[in-house]
Amino acid sequence: MAGEQKAKAKAEQAKGKAKETIGRAVGNERMEAEGRAQQSKGDARQAKEKTKDVFKH
Repeated sequence: MAGEQKAKAKAEQAKGKAKETIGRAVGNERMEAEGRAQQSKGDARQAKEKTKDVFKH
C-alpha cells in the first residue's frame, strides 16, 4: 500500500512538472501555476508517506 502511495506522489510531481513546463513554454501563467500546485501536492503526499515509514520502523 505504501509503495502505491509513493508511486502516486511521484506521478503527481511528474505531471505537475510537465504542466508547469508546458505552461511556461506557451506563456500560460495559469497552467504554470497549476503545475506548481500539483507538484506541491505530490511533495506533500511524499512527505506524508516518508513520515509513516519513520514511525513504522
